[in-house]
Amino acid sequence: MNDQQRRRPAKPHRRPQKDPVRFLAFEALRAVDERDAYANLVLPPLLKKARAKGDFDARDAALATELVYGTLRRQGTYDAIVAACIDRPLREVDPPVLDVLNMGVHQLLGTRIPTHAAVSASVELARVVLGEGRAKFVNAVLRKVAADDLDGWVARVAPSYDEDAEDHLAVVHSHPRWIVSALWDALGSGRAGIEDLLEADNERPEVTLVARPGRSTTDELLTALGDENGLPGRWSPFAVRMAEGGEPGALSAVQEGRAGVQDEGSQLVAAALANAPVDGSDTRWLDGCAGPGGKAALLAALAAERGAALLAAEKQPHRARLVERALAGNPGPYQVVTADGTRPPWRSESFDRVLMDVPCSGLGALRRRPEARWRRRAEDLESFAPLQRGLLREALKAVRVGGIVGYATCSPHLAETRVVVEDVLKGRGGEPVEAEWVDARPLMPGVPALGDGPDVQLWPHLHGTDAMYLALLRRTA
Repeated sequence: MNDQQRRRPAKPHRRPQKDPVRFLAFEALRAVDERDAYANLVLPPLLKKARAKGDFDARDAALATELVYGTLRRQGTYDAIVAACIDRPLREVDPPVLDVLNMGVHQLLGTRIPTHAAVSASVELARVVLGEGRAKFVNAVLRKVAADDLDGWVARVAPSYDEDAEDHLAVVHSHPRWIVSALWDALGSGRAGIEDLLEADNERPEVTLVARPGRSTTDELLTALGDENGLPGRWSPFAVRMAEGGEPGALSAVQEGRAGVQDEGSQLVAAALANAPVDGSDTRWLDGCAGPGGKAALLAALAAERGAALLAAEKQPHRARLVERALAGNPGPYQVVTADGTRPPWRSESFDRVLMDVPCSGLGALRRRPEARWRRRAEDLESFAPLQRGLLREALKAVRVGGIVGYATCSPHLAETRVVVEDVLKGRGGEPVEAEWVDARPLMPGVPALGDGPDVQLWPHLHGTDAMYLALLRRTA
């Protein structure tokens, strides 16, 4: 080393700069992975805290939301792309590193963020949360990813449709293969139908409000939102759709519990049960799995208009408290109890109408909870099966002869829908129940593509709703 080299000052060490938006998105992704949290529960408090500190404006919040949900929705596709750019099995990449990588891939392939900005921001985030060595790895991988666009990468990493149709769809549309197979079986359509459904699962759902009858109206909500921010619902007479980026909590009707946030499919299920014809009295209604309270609040409002009373039962105490909050202020008589619907405290034949919206895999709400597709396993359905059948049997015992039971689930999987109903009616695994199907389709007037009946399956790509299922049964003896 000569004298000139000795005198040259050392290059100053630059401290990595923390990007509040990407750091927050990374925090949310880690919570989803480490704590099995749901993004729709983790992200809002993080955003609220950031806004309170003055770090975030509306554009920052929108970007953070897109980074979290976009990364989770397209995780399967992005995993395949990253795997093609590294020289080790993907399972050997530490989860925090993979979160940074996938978020970077989403910026490169799923947004309009310029390539240089997407790479440099991701590498800077890696320096902050992973360290300099791993940041170099992130930089190398993302530069390989940046060499092609999404279509080009998918063509390289996905098997051909003719070679393996389900695996092709799984990679292209970012769903586990078993879910692709289950949804395809339930849909019963060709390639176009299943591709439309899978793509709809990857779209951001609209925020839909419900105007609870007797307490609010759609006109009130539309007026409060204004012409540019509110649209009438497509199918439910109680629904109003909000423009992207709107804040439901800013509306006085929502603050006061006179309106709420509720998917239009859930509204249709509650309304169909309420409007199904019953023989004789119609004064006692039951919601046997009421948490967190959206359907119960709508049912309670509809019951109040007719002079009927609602009993809302929920097994989990914390969810029962959510039901109480949702029903607070309802003008008609109601009661909330903490009770297990498979071992109910009420007597048989006590009710005229019963809704049993059973716990399920949640495959019908993958738009809202994209992480659920990676968390669920096919074997999980086996654990739900006895509970779903037990709840439906008890619902049919709880209703009087001539009364109506609605069996609902936010899953289109055949093992959680029609198979459950048929098994209970035929006495498989228990005593047979004397009940008959009631055609649910006329109780959703104006809603197209409801199939051959008598049950109804709603779909994101056909109806713009969650994939809610409803079977209506009238007890006959």
